[in-house]
Amino acid sequence: MTTRQHDVHDVRPEPAANPPDAIERRPFSVPGFAGGIAVVLVLGIATHILTEGVPAWTKGTAFGSVAKTIEFPLYAILLGLLGNAVLSATGLRDRLLPGFRTEFFIKTGLVLLGASINFAIIIRAAGPAIAQAVLLISFVFLFTWWVAGKLGVEEKLRALLASAVSICGVSAAIAAAGAVKAKKEDLAYTASLVIVFALPAIFLLPWLAGAFGLSPAVTGAWIGGNIDTTAAVTAAGTIAGEQPLQIATIVKVTQNALLGVAAVLLTLYFAYRVERTTTGGRPSLGALWQRFPKFVLGFLVASVAATIYSQAVPAEVASGTIGIANDLRTWFLIFAFVSIGLEFDASSVRRFGWRPVAAFGAATVANLVIGLGLALLLFSSFTF
Repeated sequence: MTTRQHDVHDVRPEPAANPPDAIERRPFSVPGFAGGIAVVLVLGIATHILTEGVPAWTKGTAFGSVAKTIEFPLYAILLGLLGNAVLSATGLRDRLLPGFRTEFFIKTGLVLLGASINFAIIIRAAGPAIAQAVLLISFVFLFTWWVAGKLGVEEKLRALLASAVSICGVSAAIAAAGAVKAKKEDLAYTASLVIVFALPAIFLLPWLAGAFGLSPAVTGAWIGGNIDTTAAVTAAGTIAGEQPLQIATIVKVTQNALLGVAAVLLTLYFAYRVERTTTGGRPSLGALWQRFPKFVLGFLVASVAATIYSQAVPAEVASGTIGIANDLRTWFLIFAFVSIGLEFDASSVRRFGWRPVAAFGAATVANLVIGLGLALLLFSSFTF
């Protein structure tokens, strides 16, 4: 179904005009860039207003309890899709595409995310959290890769789906896309699936944890290991309670920290196994470095720097600085999700059909079952 021209890239170093970690180059124009950025900013501000305002506006109503649990990705995606429809109808969307910089916004947001990750916290719960992360990611990634292969999903999209459902949603899909040089449509499609599956999980997992009578630690480990996005994990953990939220955050942070490992393994696999079989070439270390998603290094550096900084200054100073980084991260992620909605092209993803959805759904169910088993095994005796 694919041709070398569109889906297979030479593993040898490429000219600078086509960097290997880019999903797609789009024609650049100053008016289009400025106009596109303006649209993203306006919709991003609207997202922030809705995120903050809807809970207050609906307080005391039947929708009020639900509204306060809705995170900004939902509003951002919906507004982005609405803006997409309006701009498409007016014929402006293609002209403004240069300003819809999903990659830039989300990678910047992920680097800033590293500033909120203190490795000292991970170390305190290192044993069970790392064990769960490694085992769960390995099992779910391999299962997703297998079932997607059985359903005939092509390898690059399989890599994105498996990374997203097993590690940390859109963040992992971005890392995988850079590693395997996936198309923009593959990433947009995967991001859409992540959001669609993560939103109901925000409410479903805390309810199931209560129905099953799970302890706070097990509840948090289950939520942190199974919901794909950090924002959704935070929302679900908040619903479950303060103690589940703490464990959910540690487990999710541990998974986030494995982004770099996953990116390296995918880079090596696609360079030496998938693409080598079609090109006959042998990739150099320089080629591997070119395709490695550099933002992952920024993510890790920010985490280490924030940890050292937090230990070197008074707690209130560190909290204020990290808070600023978190606020900036939220804004960049808002712009990223708005851009995903604006860039989404239904006609370009119709070719995927039902098979990726079925694979992602089956992987999500497997993730829930395996994640619950590991949470019970590793966190049942955990005490606060």
